[in-house]
Amino acid sequence: MSAPKQNEARKIVATNRRARHDYEIFETYEAGMVLLGSEVKSLRVSNVQLKDSFGVIRDGEAFLIGMHIAPYAFSGNGGHIPERQRKLLLHQREITKIATAVHEQGLTIVPMSLYFSGGRAKLEIGVGRGKRQYDKRQALKAKDQAKEMRYRD
Repeated sequence: MSAPKQNEARKIVATNRRARHDYEIFETYEAGMVLLGSEVKSLRVSNVQLKDSFGVIRDGEAFLIGMHIAPYAFSGNGGHIPERQRKLLLHQREITKIATAVHEQGLTIVPMSLYFSGGRAKLEIGVGRGKRQYDKRQALKAKDQAKEMRYRD
C-alpha cells in the first residue's frame, strides 16, 4: 500500500468554528482516529458534530471525548454509540509533548477540523488556552478595524 501524496486534496467533513474564537491556539497536530465502519460511513455524509468535544491524555494515550457521530441509517446490528470516546492516533513524542503542555501550562486539547486525507479520517487538534471575554472582544475589535482599513483603500 502506498503512502498518500503530500499535496493530495483534503475533503473537509466538519470544522469547529468556535475553536479559534473561544481558544488561543498555540500548536496544531494531525491525528488519526480509531473508528468503526458505521462511523466512517456516517462521516462520509458529514453527520458529525465537533462543538462540545475535547481531548484528554490517559495512560500515555490520547482520546477524544464528546464528538457526536450520528448513527448511520443503513448499518446493521445497531451501528455504534454516537458519543463514545475515540482513541486518537499520534506519535508517542507528540503525545508526550501535548501531555506536558496540558499538565504544566494548563492548556486544553481542542478539535479544530475533521477531514479525509488519502481515504483516511484525520482530525486536526489544537493545543491552546481558553480566551476570556475581554480577549474575545479585543479580537473582534481588531478584526473590525482590519476590515475597515481594507474598505478604505
